[in-house]
Amino acid sequence: MSLRPIQRVIASKPTLEGAGVHLRRAFGFGNTTDFDPFLLLDDFRNDVPQDYLAGFPWHPHRGIETVTYVLAGTVEHGDSIGNRGTIAAGDVQWMTAGSGIIHQEMPKGDPAGRMHGFQLWANLPSSLKMTPPRYQEVLAKDIPVVKDDDGTEVRLVCGSFWGKKGPVDGIAADPIYLDVTVPAGRRKSLPVETTRHAFAYVFAGSGKFCNASGPLAAPTEPVSVLDTTPPSQVENRTLVLFDRGDEVVVEAGDDGIRFLLISGRPLQEPVAWYGPIVMNTPDELQQAFTELREGTFLKETERGHASR
Repeated sequence: MSLRPIQRVIASKPTLEGAGVHLRRAFGFGNTTDFDPFLLLDDFRNDVPQDYLAGFPWHPHRGIETVTYVLAGTVEHGDSIGNRGTIAAGDVQWMTAGSGIIHQEMPKGDPAGRMHGFQLWANLPSSLKMTPPRYQEVLAKDIPVVKDDDGTEVRLVCGSFWGKKGPVDGIAADPIYLDVTVPAGRRKSLPVETTRHAFAYVFAGSGKFCNASGPLAAPTEPVSVLDTTPPSQVENRTLVLFDRGDEVVVEAGDDGIRFLLISGRPLQEPVAWYGPIVMNTPDELQQAFTELREGTFLKETERGHASR
């Protein structure tokens, strides 16, 4: 096995989105080549209702797919192809914007006022940018959980891992999306196919991701594959971007560690991106916004069907 070197360690940044939702952005809206086929990861964790209840009112998307994974609270969804639904703790929402969709996402929180979840944007290849839009909901009970003898637990949102397959499929980026919990003090090796881009996002506990020649350095600083920095903990809301290899090794801290481990096959295509629209060329991007102004943006008239 070849241990994946750590390319960068990034502290997520406070960001204001939608109609005034306070969230943390791990990456997005910049040069995302190293994350290809992924474009953005938002951590919309908040315990203050007035900081998230304004939500994400009606807005368009084209050229991408989004995967929303909720851990606490609820998110109400509505869209231009007729879908309506609410996802709750442990549920997943997958939306293919394709040729164009207009939707809204309204977080409601749980009885204690907590709202916690993630939204991942995956790019669509040029051949599927104008595919018909699609929407799917997956309930928590349908997401497999695999446990190892040492207590490590993996919720398999999509893709294949340890002989199991997640319920969300058909995403063009072919992601493997794992929610991993490693108990305190345990050291765990997790396979990641070498041709994929991969990252981990820590959202509970702390630990160390092993580098090719030593443990990782403090957040926000680049890490060389030859880095010999003394050990330091990777804390909550920290993203670790890996270089090539076929395994990731993590050592959990005193309180254990929980993180998303996400990988996908890079598309290696040009990206023209502005706001909610992601195309391949500036001309395609301009065409999308022209269609929005002229009322010809939506191409799909057939009602969508959400699986529930």
